[in-house]
Amino acid sequence: MATAQQERGRTSVHPEVGDVPLQQVLEALVDPVRRGILRELYDSGEDRACGTFDIAVSKSTATHHFNVLREAGLIRQRYAGTSRLNTLRRMEVDAVFPGLLDAVLGCGEP
Repeated sequence: MATAQQERGRTSVHPEVGDVPLQQVLEALVDPVRRGILRELYDSGEDRACGTFDIAVSKSTATHHFNVLREAGLIRQRYAGTSRLNTLRRMEVDAVFPGLLDAVLGCGEP
């Protein structure tokens, strides 16, 4: 059941990484824009607002990419004031899919 805050659209549902099929995670990782988002989070090690990413897509397309990453269990999103902050769920992903993020993001190009 959704909380009142979720019903107002201020929070999003985040799946448990272990409940996300590997196929869904790989489909999220195949897109270069999404890999770029993850690489920026991976490299910075900090929470980042959606508008601070260097991606050349429209706002609605960026929203779609962030949703795909969240639904695949790769990022967590939360509001801080009017900003939606994104966090790479690295420890959780590594626990379920050991080495996946390092293999995909730890090398040269996104």
